[in-house]
Amino acid sequence: MREPPEQAKDIDALSCECYRRKNSQAVTWNPILLPAICVALSSSCARHGGDYRPDSATAILVNGRASAPKGAPLVVKRAITAANRIHGMPYKWGGGHAQLNDWGYDCSGATSYVLRNAGLIQGQMPSRGFLRYGHRGHGDWITVCARKGHVFLLIAGLRFDTQGTYRQDGPRWRPYPRSTRGYILRHPEGL
Repeated sequence: MREPPEQAKDIDALSCECYRRKNSQAVTWNPILLPAICVALSSSCARHGGDYRPDSATAILVNGRASAPKGAPLVVKRAITAANRIHGMPYKWGGGHAQLNDWGYDCSGATSYVLRNAGLIQGQMPSRGFLRYGHRGHGDWITVCARKGHVFLLIAGLRFDTQGTYRQDGPRWRPYPRSTRGYILRHPEGL
């Protein structure tokens, strides 16, 4: 049996001993993957607090594009397709408002584009317009997270947002959740 790395002994000694007793088999350690797994598990929760809650029907990212989960309603698939279409475009203040199909989008322009192409709104709205959109609360499939000056979407458990880690860099699927503290959560009827 291989010995675990020294830092893993302290972190995982109790759970390994329980596993050995329960399954009566040797545990083999991968000295390369174990530290990476420990770091990923310990840091991801601390970085991203808040009440973001992906459901079991979560879309997945494949090469930066979202793929709808099985059983997703057609309107959700349309929203994901629309978001994929503008994913990676640059941030443009006012983008998506004067021209619905623009070369860049701001937060409300991107949100409007996705919801309009899914058949959930007509035209476009500024970010403050989404404060009263649809129904109150977190949706099962689509949630609009709005506050004065910013709006983003949660679609099938994934975040679609123009806000990157440090700046507005255009509409993108974001692999990490963000806190919704200070945001008003709204959702389309039935979703």
